[in-house]
Amino acid sequence: MDEEYDVIVLGTGLKECILSGLLSVDGLKVLHMDRNDYYGGESTSLNLNQLWKRFRGSDTPPEKLGSSRDYNVDMIPKFMMANGALVRVLIHTDVTKYLNFKAVDGSYVYNKGKIYKVPATDVEALKSTLMGLFEKRRARKFFIYVQDYEESDPKSHEGLDLNKVTARDVISKYGLEDDTVDFIGHALALHKDDSYLDQPATDFVKRVKLYAESLARFAGGSPYIYPLYGLGELPQAFARLSAVYGGTYMLSKPECKVKKVGKVARAICIMSHPIPHTHDAHSVQVILPQKQLGRKSDMYLFCCSYAHNVAPKGKFIAFVTTEAETDNPEAELKSGIELLGPVDEIFFDTYDRYEPTNQSSADNCFISTSYDATTHFESTVKDVISMYSQITGKTLDLTMDLSAAGAAAEG
Repeated sequence: MDEEYDVIVLGTGLKECILSGLLSVDGLKVLHMDRNDYYGGESTSLNLNQLWKRFRGSDTPPEKLGSSRDYNVDMIPKFMMANGALVRVLIHTDVTKYLNFKAVDGSYVYNKGKIYKVPATDVEALKSTLMGLFEKRRARKFFIYVQDYEESDPKSHEGLDLNKVTARDVISKYGLEDDTVDFIGHALALHKDDSYLDQPATDFVKRVKLYAESLARFAGGSPYIYPLYGLGELPQAFARLSAVYGGTYMLSKPECKVKKVGKVARAICIMSHPIPHTHDAHSVQVILPQKQLGRKSDMYLFCCSYAHNVAPKGKFIAFVTTEAETDNPEAELKSGIELLGPVDEIFFDTYDRYEPTNQSSADNCFISTSYDATTHFESTVKDVISMYSQITGKTLDLTMDLSAAGAAAEG
């Protein structure tokens, strides 16, 4: 083994593997180590025997659930925005050649006790049952503004400087009702709370635009894609990529120290049916905005099935996740679990979220934050790209042609 490396990466979770891949492609010599004797860290995927052993203390699940090897249950389940940063990173690193993706069937939002498809364009706004007639017209005008908005074209700005006006100001211009603002801010722009309303509107508008552009990529029912056989394929693909560029992997090595900043509560459910009221979608995300539940944090439903090769034929894997506000995940997740219908098996779990305590500029040690409760990759990739820029002093250029993503994805 070589004794000198440009970068040492600790942990083979998804964030670390993406970062390792980016640095390897940049020509840096990477040593990648993990305290575990397997790849994936907290973002690994488990077969049914492993899932049973982790949560029930035995590796002999009921035969009625099917073959263990047919299950690939993600411990940190997240969908990818089809036009988002992670897909661009996959193309930039050419790791797409190791993976196959499939479009996710649906994207939904919870509103006043019911589940609705998320409208993301002017056409969808007019069809949506989420809004009344006059609100549909107002929403349609807002979506047209977002779709037409180009940062470099002042004519598309409609007199608004998004670096100066707030998201609340933009919303007020179109007279949108509170419930509409709720689903746009949380289910389209994917903000985790309402603090975005009083911040410059640039980020808000770009997020909504990204959602609509991603929705259009595969002309499906959602803006998301997801790898066949689950997310456990991603760390392995990046490990292969790093090896191609001369990276070295070592398992069973020590970890770094961090501070606890929160806790995620989750329920993992095995079901024999899709989530009700999602048009029988085999893969779907449902966002429950905080105000709809009287909470400080949004709640997320994630569902995948045998259609993505993560469960046997006829079986569905659903997750309910949120930032924990109590020490009772069963009670805290109840409103989300009730939307699932009957479940065959359910596992409750919590895990702590951590942030680094060191000063990276002083010790050249760069530590990623823990995975949050969201069921999409937007915040995850933002952390990785930030670390890349701190380490290299460069801005990662992801403005490439996205056609390569289509080649790796099935409709």
